[in-house]
Amino acid sequence: MKGCHIMKIALGRRNVLQPSASPSPRLPLFAGLATLVLLAIAPAAAQRAERPALNISAYNIDAEIDTATHHITAKAIVTFTAPDAAPDVSFGFHPALKVTQITDATGKVLTGERLADGTIRVTPVTPIDHTKPEVWTFQYEGVITGAEDGPVEGLKLAAIEEPITYLLYPGRWFPMTGYLTDRFTAEIHFRVPQGMKVFGSGQQGASHPVTLASGKPGDQFDFKWDKPGFPGTIIAGRYLGPYTAGPGNIKVYLTVAHQSLGNPFAQTAAKEYDFFSEDFGSPETPHLNVVEIPDDTLPAVWAPELAAILGSRVGDKSGVRLLANTIAHQWWGSEVSPKSLNDAWITNGMSRYGELMYLEDDSGKGALQSALQDVAAGALAYDTIPLSSSGRLGPFTPEFQSMTLEKGAMIFHMLRGEVGDAAFLNILKGTLSQFTDQPITEADLEKVAEAQSQKNLTPFFAQWIDGTGAPTFKNKYSVYRLGNNKGFRTIGDITQDLDLFNMPMEIRVETDGKTVNQKIDVVGTDSQFVVDTFGRPRRIAIDPEGWVLKSTPDLQVRIAILKGQQLVAQGDLVGALAQYQKALQANPQSSLASYRIGEVLFTQRNYQASVNSYRDALRGDNEPAWTEVWSHIQIGKIFDITGQRDRAVNEYRLAIQTNDNTQGALNEARLYLTKPYKRPDNQ
Repeated sequence: MKGCHIMKIALGRRNVLQPSASPSPRLPLFAGLATLVLLAIAPAAAQRAERPALNISAYNIDAEIDTATHHITAKAIVTFTAPDAAPDVSFGFHPALKVTQITDATGKVLTGERLADGTIRVTPVTPIDHTKPEVWTFQYEGVITGAEDGPVEGLKLAAIEEPITYLLYPGRWFPMTGYLTDRFTAEIHFRVPQGMKVFGSGQQGASHPVTLASGKPGDQFDFKWDKPGFPGTIIAGRYLGPYTAGPGNIKVYLTVAHQSLGNPFAQTAAKEYDFFSEDFGSPETPHLNVVEIPDDTLPAVWAPELAAILGSRVGDKSGVRLLANTIAHQWWGSEVSPKSLNDAWITNGMSRYGELMYLEDDSGKGALQSALQDVAAGALAYDTIPLSSSGRLGPFTPEFQSMTLEKGAMIFHMLRGEVGDAAFLNILKGTLSQFTDQPITEADLEKVAEAQSQKNLTPFFAQWIDGTGAPTFKNKYSVYRLGNNKGFRTIGDITQDLDLFNMPMEIRVETDGKTVNQKIDVVGTDSQFVVDTFGRPRRIAIDPEGWVLKSTPDLQVRIAILKGQQLVAQGDLVGALAQYQKALQANPQSSLASYRIGEVLFTQRNYQASVNSYRDALRGDNEPAWTEVWSHIQIGKIFDITGQRDRAVNEYRLAIQTNDNTQGALNEARLYLTKPYKRPDNQ
C-alpha cells in the first residue's frame, strides 16, 4: 500500500512478524443515539481492500487465553485458493498480535511483511496454483486489552479481560480476508480459565477440563461450523443462565448485574425468533445463544447461532428492536451474504427492515410509520452516490451505514408497497431458499422478485439502486361536477423533480362521503390523474400510507439532526452545533433540535445557554415526546451543578410527573431527588 510503513522479516524459529505501530491515535467513543443506531444494526468493521484477492474456505483454530495477562496464544490452519502464480498473498490481522511463524503444507517457513494497518503480506515459496487449495499454518500470540489500536480506528472489537472476553470476527483475531463477502467453515478449539462459558458457532457438546499453559485449571470448548458462513466470533465470560422460553432452543446468558432480566429477555428473543422463522422461513439451525457483551464495544454482534447485545440495552425498550435486528441477521447476513460490499444493502437493509416488520407486528402500523420517519432521514442523509457503488466507502463510515442500513430498509419497504404483502414474503423466502450459504447480488434479488411478483421491476431497482435522491411531490387539481347527479371528477397533475422517476403510486381522495384510493403511474416530472367520486373532494393526498421515500421539509430537519448526532459521536461539537442550528432554522419549533443543542452546550459547560435550549425544547413541538422528561432532568442537573438544589428538585419532580420512562428517565429523576447530581471529573 502506498505510503504505508512496512516491516519485512523472514519468519524463522527466532524471527517474529512484529505488530506495527498505528500512525494515528484512537478516536474516542461516544454513546450518541445516532451512532448506536447505525452500529447496532451491523456487526462489521471497516476493512481495507487486500491484495491479491484470495478465497479462504476453511479454518482450524486452536487458541488459549489468559484473562489475567490479557494474552492469547493461537495456531490457525488456513485453507485458501488464490490467483494463479500470485507473487504474494495478503491477510487482515489484528495489529496487536505478532506472528511467530508461518509455514506451508510442506512445513516450509514463509517470508512475510507487515503493513501499518496490521495486514500481513506473505510470499509463497513456490508459485501458487489456483486450481488447488493451499494450506498454511499461522502461529501467533499477543496481548489484547482493547486499549491498543485495532483494525478499525476508534472501535474496540477485541478484548481479553474479566468478566467478559470478546474476539469479534471484524476484530481480525485470526488471519482473514473478504470482510462479509468471503464465506468459510471453521473448527475452533478454545481454552479459557475455569468457570468461564464460551460461545461460538456450532458448539459440540459440553466443555472439558484442561490445564492451561500457566499451570492453572481451565476448560476447553469446541466448535465446528461446517456450512460456508462467518463463524469467526468468540465470546467468553462469567455468565448466568441459560434463561429460556418456549421449547428452549433460544438460550439467554447474562451477567450477575442483569440476571433479573433473564426470563423476560428470553421471552422477547423467542418471540422475535419465531416471528422471523414464520416470515423468512426455517433457519439453518434451530439453536441460538443470546449473550450480553460489555458496553465498550459494538452495540450488537451476530454470528451463526449467536446474537450479542450490550448489557445496558438488555432491559431497555430500544433493546427489543436492537435484538430483533441482530436476530434477523441469522437469515440476512449469515444464511445469505453480499457478493461484494456494493450488495451489502441487501443484508444490512433487510435486517433493518426485519426489525421494523417485527415492530409493526408487535406494536402496530402506527409504530412502523413513526420509525420509518427516522429511517427515511438516514436513507437520504448521505445519498450522494448510488447504492450500486457503496462498496467504495469504508463499511464503518456514516455514509456506508446510512446507505446500506437505512436506504436499504426503505427499498425493501417500497418493494413491499409495490408488490403487496404476500408477494413480498414470497420474495424473501425465495431469496433465502435459492441462495442458502451463498453470496447474492442485486441482479439475483431482482430476478427472484420479478419471478415471485410477476412484475417488471427493472424501473424500480434502476431508480433506487442505480440512482440517488428522492422526489419532492406536489399536486394541483381541479374538481368538476358531473351531470345527472353522477358526482364529481377530479383532474390533476402530480409533479416531482426526478426526470427518470417511474413508479406506481397511490393517491387518496377524501370526500364528503366515501374515501377513494386509486393507483396511478407516476412517470417523469409530470403525471396526470383522473378520479371520479360521488362526494365532493375535500383533500387529496399523495402516497398517504408512506410507501415511497420522498423529500419533505420535515425530513430535511431530521437529516440535519441526524448528521449532528453523528458529528457529536466523532467529537466534532462545533460541526454538530452547525447542523442542529440548521435544523432549527428549518423548524424553529423543533424540540429535538433544541434538545440536541442543549446537550452540546452542556458538554461545553455553557450552562446558561444550555438551560435556554432545554427550555426551548419544552416550548417546542414536543417531537419526540421524550424531550420533555429529559429536558427537565437536564435542567435539574444544571441547577445542581450551579448550587441551586431547590430548583433542581422541582425539575426532577416535573420530570416524574410526565410518567415517561424513556431510556430510564424516571429512574434517573428519582435518583437525583435523593442526592444531587455531580458532574464526573472526566467530563
